[in-house]
Amino acid sequence: MNIQEDHILVVDDDPEIRHLLKTYLEKNGLRVTTAAEGSGMWKALDQARIDLIVLDLMLPGADGMELCRTLRVHSRIPVIMLTARGDEMDRILGLEMGADDYLAKPFSARELLARIKVVLRRTREMPGDPLADAPEKLAFSGWTLNTRTQHLTSPVGVVVPLSNLEYQLLHVLLTHPNRALTRDQLLDLTQGKDSGPFDRSIDVLIGRLRRRLGDDAKQPELIKTVRGRGYLLASKVLSTH
Repeated sequence: MNIQEDHILVVDDDPEIRHLLKTYLEKNGLRVTTAAEGSGMWKALDQARIDLIVLDLMLPGADGMELCRTLRVHSRIPVIMLTARGDEMDRILGLEMGADDYLAKPFSARELLARIKVVLRRTREMPGDPLADAPEKLAFSGWTLNTRTQHLTSPVGVVVPLSNLEYQLLHVLLTHPNRALTRDQLLDLTQGKDSGPFDRSIDVLIGRLRRRLGDDAKQPELIKTVRGRGYLLASKVLSTH
């Protein structure tokens, strides 16, 4: 990964934090743009390609949760969420909104840099066969996942937005159809040794995928819970190039 080409957007209403992070990250070879609130974030996204967003939870106007949820409607740009609160519920809420990682304040700039590198690597090293002849499309139960564009298309032709973690998890399930995978196996196949604060949140991601697919959580037809094992994609999967 050539981090010199990576453009990071830091969104935080604290000018000292914005200055500190911009200075430190730029010294470590990253290009950095900063914004103090949501309007500045959308302006920056319109003006340049952004590779990752560092997003504070507590912002004036629309907070980080709302901004992340809105972003996920049309973009899969990875997000690392910052917050002054570090309890598990905040981490789960961040994941529910589509965040890729979570860092509680106070934190060190060095740790944030390490998290940025990990999230960028995860985003670019999607699971599955990296060879050129890997299937471009995976079709299942009327749905289609395009592994090149990473778009999920519904049976009626509607493109359904996915976060990076949602895409990775769905891709793993589709490449292991009708096979029960444990939570640890799913974690390893989606995040590998770089698993972060969401190590035990596979259940949350499964819930999100079920909602994306219109799969009833109480009686799921596509992503089934295998008691004592984990989860299973109950569908035939057809691959095309």
